[in-house]
Amino acid sequence: MEARLNLQSLFNDPVAGKVLRNLNAAGKALSESTLPAATQELVKLRASQINGCAFCTDMHSKDAAAAGETAQRLHLVAVWREAKVFTEAERAALELVEQGTRIADAAGGVTDEAWANAAKHYDEDQLAALVSVIALINAYNRLNVIVQQPAGDYEPGMFG
Repeated sequence: MEARLNLQSLFNDPVAGKVLRNLNAAGKALSESTLPAATQELVKLRASQINGCAFCTDMHSKDAAAAGETAQRLHLVAVWREAKVFTEAERAALELVEQGTRIADAAGGVTDEAWANAAKHYDEDQLAALVSVIALINAYNRLNVIVQQPAGDYEPGMFG
């Protein structure tokens, strides 16, 4: 399978390159936030699963594993509600990412209950980072799904 567009070569395009560099800069800023890195990877992985983004699912499962995440937890992200291996804070983040990713499927978007639960576990800066991570990974997912970016060849750290 080959991608419809080569995203790497688009970095040389005056418009697309600027957009992609800004998305990557946003990702770097979020990686430097106080939102735990493990939570960020779990959120990215869950959104990617929901959106059917093979490339991002591959990337974020491998990045999480390289950062020390266990295989058990990675395998259970898709069924986190029934799994005992996630903290209450992680569960709140996973609920928020599911509701924030499935906006079109949910009549009211993110519920007040999901927001309040996340706010019990994360301070305002972390909540802002969490919302931003959810928005950013959804943007990346859409780019990769639209161009049919193939999965399987990603190696942790290959983009930076």
